[in-house]
Amino acid sequence: MSLVPSLTEAVAVTRPGLLVGATDWCSHPADLDVPRVGGTKYPDLDRIRALRPDLVLLNVEENRREDATALAAAGVPVRVTYPRTVDGALIELADLLRDLGAPAEPDWLAEARRAWAGLPRTPVARRAVVPVWRRPWVVLGADTFAGDVLRRLGVSNLYADQPDRYPRPSLEQLRADAPDLVVLPDEPYRFTRDDGPEAFPGVPCALLSGRHLTWYGPSLAEAPTVLAGQLADRVLAD
Repeated sequence: MSLVPSLTEAVAVTRPGLLVGATDWCSHPADLDVPRVGGTKYPDLDRIRALRPDLVLLNVEENRREDATALAAAGVPVRVTYPRTVDGALIELADLLRDLGAPAEPDWLAEARRAWAGLPRTPVARRAVVPVWRRPWVVLGADTFAGDVLRRLGVSNLYADQPDRYPRPSLEQLRADAPDLVVLPDEPYRFTRDDGPEAFPGVPCALLSGRHLTWYGPSLAEAPTVLAGQLADRVLAD
């Protein structure tokens, strides 16, 4: 059972038939046909227990501690992941899939290793703020997986040295930071050309695929190419 969309995809494509359930937000692979147990934050714990999984996969950021604690207290084994770098994600994925009985490292994981190892050593030049929510504004802070992804692509997060992992600065403060770039992913908040860039007039904005920015699974193999293209295709609001 997986309560983490990226891990759902990783397990489903590597060990087909192993999953007995997933969340409503587990959208990949598109043809995944398993029982659904609600959202990542408020899953149906009774439904999970009824499906009698041998293991439930969770993540520190995707899921709530109290749900992990409740499942463990009910005798349901859980495994909690928490990658904060690309290298850390690759290691956790390899360990997880091996423990789930994968006979060898899947091709997509090997491709992901090559894709990230093959990136040129680009000096970080673009100073960016990275909102992940609005009303209120929430941005990427310190020690995040997405922050490491962007760093490797030449983007410096202006809030990377803050004590909070997800600071909540005001819009006035974000503008006062004078970023070179505003990075707007389409999840968890769905920023679009018409919802987000208008808040930062005169500042280039890049609309990014949240799946490629924040998921650690098969999407990692194509993430460098996809994200680099999106970072180059900027929107400038009047």
